[in-house]
Amino acid sequence: MAETATLTKEEVMEALRDVYDPEIPVNVVDLGLVYDCRVDDGDVQVKMTLTFAGCGMGPYIAQQAEWRIAEIEDVEDVEVEMVYDPPWTPDMISEEGKSLLGLD
Repeated sequence: MAETATLTKEEVMEALRDVYDPEIPVNVVDLGLVYDCRVDDGDVQVKMTLTFAGCGMGPYIAQQAEWRIAEIEDVEDVEVEMVYDPPWTPDMISEEGKSLLGLD
């Protein structure tokens, strides 16, 4: 039986580092916008949020995330869901993100 590559959450999260809020020069992972990432064989479900619920860039960012994940080998289905609970706060920004924003 041939061994098949297994898609990992780490691969998905690494791909999401290529997705940016166009108004902030930090990727969605380091901004703390990705709340959950589940990988089941080739199916990927991501729950993410925005820096504020009324952000007009929400659909754009979700689409960028979906497209970027779909580029990963072995991905069959992608679902990106925008959630607003818990609300995002600047405390969710990673140390690397804070450094990029000059907040450290």
